[in-house]
Amino acid sequence: MVDEGGLSTRFAALAPFLDERLRRVWAAAEARAIGRGGIEAVHRVTGLAHKTIRAGVADLDDRQLAASGRVRRPGGGRTPQVTKDPELVEDLKALVEDATRGDPESPLLWVSRSTRNLADALVERGHRTNRTMVGELLRGLGFSLQANVKTKEGAGHPDRDAQFGYLNALVKARLHAKQPVISVDTKKKELVGDFKNGGRELRLKGDPLAVNVHDFVTELGRANPYGVYDLAANSAWVSVGTDHDTASFAVATIGRWWQQMGQPRYPAATELAITADCGGSNGYRTRLWKVELQDLADTLQIPITVCHLPPGTSKWNRIEHRLFSHITMNWRGKPLVSHEVIVNLIAATTTRTGLTVQAALDTEPYPKGIKITDEQMNALDITPHDFHGDWNYTINPRNGPNRDIDP
Repeated sequence: MVDEGGLSTRFAALAPFLDERLRRVWAAAEARAIGRGGIEAVHRVTGLAHKTIRAGVADLDDRQLAASGRVRRPGGGRTPQVTKDPELVEDLKALVEDATRGDPESPLLWVSRSTRNLADALVERGHRTNRTMVGELLRGLGFSLQANVKTKEGAGHPDRDAQFGYLNALVKARLHAKQPVISVDTKKKELVGDFKNGGRELRLKGDPLAVNVHDFVTELGRANPYGVYDLAANSAWVSVGTDHDTASFAVATIGRWWQQMGQPRYPAATELAITADCGGSNGYRTRLWKVELQDLADTLQIPITVCHLPPGTSKWNRIEHRLFSHITMNWRGKPLVSHEVIVNLIAATTTRTGLTVQAALDTEPYPKGIKITDEQMNALDITPHDFHGDWNYTINPRNGPNRDIDP
């Protein structure tokens, strides 16, 4: 006699935990334990097909299958759609590649090439597919989601690499001689006020900091952080200007760095080297930049050598990834409600490698549109270097002691 009640109770208890393979193997084990008529009895109680139970009996005797850990035998399951529809993969590759090359006939050239849109386009071509299948096929073809990569910066200038080599050699020589080398630049202008600042900060759940909806300039205006990064000391000075970002402001910031940090660290300095971008307030074509540097050289009574990075390579300037990136991380998610807050957040920026920053507010006016005459330019004591004298030059102090400079 078959204990169908006990069989039914065991099946009801185990069914939620059984996958396809375990279900048929368990049914086969019960049928084998019953003996003659076992397959029919298990079928009657569980509703499993005779074919399924017989497959389970074969699995019990297949030691190789048991060791493999597979749920199904090789070749089991549905026939893959790509086998039934060989043109599916080729049409998918054509859709993606046409959109990648910019084929004007591609239906996906001007829309997002999402798996959903690709699946819809394939269905329109008569294929049976869905976005999950498309995603699996794309992964098999070597595709993945990728963002744009900024790698073309300054690549078009023929002297790009040569200038980097020249700049690096000069910087290494000056650092080896214990002379000050600074990297200078202007950080992105910031709106001052109760505005959204990118990034996230820890707060109680459901209690985000409320800020203004629109980023309209208020009476507080904007802040212009100009930084001076000392390569040898891993330290920096940042002036937060309230007026225009001009060459006068840039050189004034370098002067403040020298007074507050540079001169105390380099009391015996005989020269100063500056690396700067090719454009902006410290650009190599900016006449006011050179006139102001001449005044600074006259004041400090030491030559000032400037090496500009090639056009379009501003992100390679040391100050960008040694200072400005850390400032951005330090004030992420914090509204810059006042100039004082900006100064304090900049001055509190540190890194595990020992970066120290000093910052101060500069409320002096720096008017725009100052014209520099040819006479003023002719009065400069400027020596262009042999290699790219427009990018590399030394400004000597006027009426000061003669110094031999090796550019």
